[in-house]
Amino acid sequence: MDKPLDVEQSIDLATRISSKAKAPFNNAYRAALATAEATYVQGFLAVAGQPYKPLEHAWIELSDRRLDPNFPYLNRAADALYYFPAQRLTVKQLKAAIEEAKEDYPEDDPLPIYGTAPYEYYGDLMLGGKDYLEAYNAATAKCQALNQPIKPNANGQVG
Repeated sequence: MDKPLDVEQSIDLATRISSKAKAPFNNAYRAALATAEATYVQGFLAVAGQPYKPLEHAWIELSDRRLDPNFPYLNRAADALYYFPAQRLTVKQLKAAIEEAKEDYPEDDPLPIYGTAPYEYYGDLMLGGKDYLEAYNAATAKCQALNQPIKPNANGQVG
């Protein structure tokens, strides 16, 4: 079941954690720490228009809704955003994964988290496991559907 985006709570959460533009993983991480019963989610966002391809993204989910602390920076209406989850982590799992990443790769940013190998590839980029590839493919298909060229009707009019 796809959970609805709670716009009002997303904006409030973004304000409370002082979210920043172009930092979806860190914003979602901080949101998960600040929200009781939250699950951190990584995946993809599909939208109409540029960039015409899925955006790697992160948000949090509660039992009945989705909160996106990045919403204020997306410049789109909630009903124009399509979320494709690839990985869900409890706050405990999230903290453990970040600690492990900091130990293993201290010079790299610990986010995003891709789980354990083997990894799949899309294009030239390494991605998480099979769940990531499936989410990416679904988001790509949605982007293509959203960005179909407008064809003229029988009278030659567009629309």
